[in-house]
Amino acid sequence: MSRLDKEEQEILEAFGAGKLQRSTDNEGRKARHQDYAEAMFKKDARINIRLSSKDLRGLQKRALIEGIPYQTLVASILHKYVEGRLHEDR
Repeated sequence: MSRLDKEEQEILEAFGAGKLQRSTDNEGRKARHQDYAEAMFKKDARINIRLSSKDLRGLQKRALIEGIPYQTLVASILHKYVEGRLHEDR
């Protein structure tokens, strides 16, 4: 049983038939994407917030499970919220 979906199978077949061509300007594209990534993860602003000690302990516990600093976890949660990618499970 193939684990490829229809689109992936079509790409694999095109590759096998020699129909795919290498993209041009790889270095320029790579540089642009590196710039995008650096801009996305640049931390250039500071905030101070007050939380309940219970919430802070909960954040610290979750961060420990994830293996990241709790400040990084908070920044990630806020970023996902701003981007519309943080969804509540119901």
